[in-house]
Amino acid sequence: MKKVIVIGSGFSSLSAACYLAKEGFTVTVLEKNNMVGGRARQLKKEGFTFDMGPSWYWMPDIFEKFFNDFDKKTSDFYELDKLSPAYSIFFKDEKITIGDHMDKICEEFERIEPGSSPALKSFIAKAQENYDIAINKIVLKPGLSPLELVTKDTILRVDQFFKTISQEVRKRFDNPKLISTLEFPVLFLGAKPQNTPSFYSFMNFADFGLGTWHPKGGMYKIIEAMQSLALSLGVTLKVNTPAEKIEVHKGKVTGVVTNGKLLEADYVISGADYHHSETLLDPKYRQYTEDYWHKKTYAPSSLLFYVGFDKKIKNVNHHNLFFDTDFEVHAQEIYDKPKWPTDPLFYANFPSVTDSSMAPEGKEAGFFLIPIAPGLEDTAALRNQYFDLIINRFEQLTQQNVSKNIIFKESFCVNDFVETYNSFKGNAYGMANTLTQTAFLRPSLKSNKVENLFFTGQLTVPGPGVPPALISGKLVSDLTIKKHRKK
Repeated sequence: MKKVIVIGSGFSSLSAACYLAKEGFTVTVLEKNNMVGGRARQLKKEGFTFDMGPSWYWMPDIFEKFFNDFDKKTSDFYELDKLSPAYSIFFKDEKITIGDHMDKICEEFERIEPGSSPALKSFIAKAQENYDIAINKIVLKPGLSPLELVTKDTILRVDQFFKTISQEVRKRFDNPKLISTLEFPVLFLGAKPQNTPSFYSFMNFADFGLGTWHPKGGMYKIIEAMQSLALSLGVTLKVNTPAEKIEVHKGKVTGVVTNGKLLEADYVISGADYHHSETLLDPKYRQYTEDYWHKKTYAPSSLLFYVGFDKKIKNVNHHNLFFDTDFEVHAQEIYDKPKWPTDPLFYANFPSVTDSSMAPEGKEAGFFLIPIAPGLEDTAALRNQYFDLIINRFEQLTQQNVSKNIIFKESFCVNDFVETYNSFKGNAYGMANTLTQTAFLRPSLKSNKVENLFFTGQLTVPGPGVPPALISGKLVSDLTIKKHRKK
């Protein structure tokens, strides 16, 4: 028998399901919500389409490799456009536009800080070397031993694990706007630049070197593609089917209880929140204590707004970052002294600027995100207060009035992350990739207390983000296949 139950249907779960089905396993995916996708769900309302979670398509090579593993291409499922410009960053007194090619980006850096382009080219060249090592070697390791990190490449770069991104950037650039621009990508890793190893500059190559892309129809097109692939491989997908308990007999997993019934399985892989997954086990079978989880550093939660506007929005691009307030103060209010931010940075995404399918003609779909500390009090009054705050700043910085043009707005915050995704403290992106939470120092892909029980997703290896989630699914499927072959 080779029955596998996968809990959750996000990127990592669907990835694992596809790889296992390809190897001949009988795979059933259980999703507690009414559609597959996990945090990458989709909201459709009054002709508008919103990606509810991930909205940045970076590292196109990772997506291509995933589908190539099944003799497919991304173009078999969805159409990709490279965004030009990639995104804009609004400061108090000016806007920086990141182009779709290094030459354009160098021109912009020279405009802001004359003479800065040679330093930028040198920085990105080093970042590209790190990208090749990280993506082709390090992230493909399952994180079971510290020896996985001991290679010729990593030994030569060992200093980059003890220096930070912030140090690396600030020794090359003086202009605070360029510093913020180069420190921004590591926010996807869920930690402050001052706490992120400089080796993670590979995110800067993902940004400037590989560019920012958009699947026509939105990020959910990737989920639909993976769902289609999974079904073609024989995977069974069950929605509205929450995992209620992971059953164990004599230290070995036997299945999952859902809707009061036991579904038997030889292997169980949970792509749900790791902490929540362990609560589905009897206490004696849990690897990590509550104290363990509370001591870890988590990526931020988010206050999200999905807004339908009755007109086209001016002076914006597809992706827009609003860095018109103090980056460091906001970071401290997320990581050091958690509280609702005094004057938050925020992000605004208008996919209908480049993709007409995302909103009715003459209208605009707006997605607004404020990073916040996980575990905060979450009330309707606070949500409204912060929406008014950012929309007022948005109007000032983009020089237009939009408040009276709102058809509707939907919000999503800490309480929703907990209720919808069983997210620990309502975090949005999992566990931060700090030095002490990297590779083998992250929660393990496999249980050391229950035979044939595995985990995948952003709280385990390799870490936060959509491309790492695809890789996490492959890693856990490899471990499962290896275990089965041993038997």
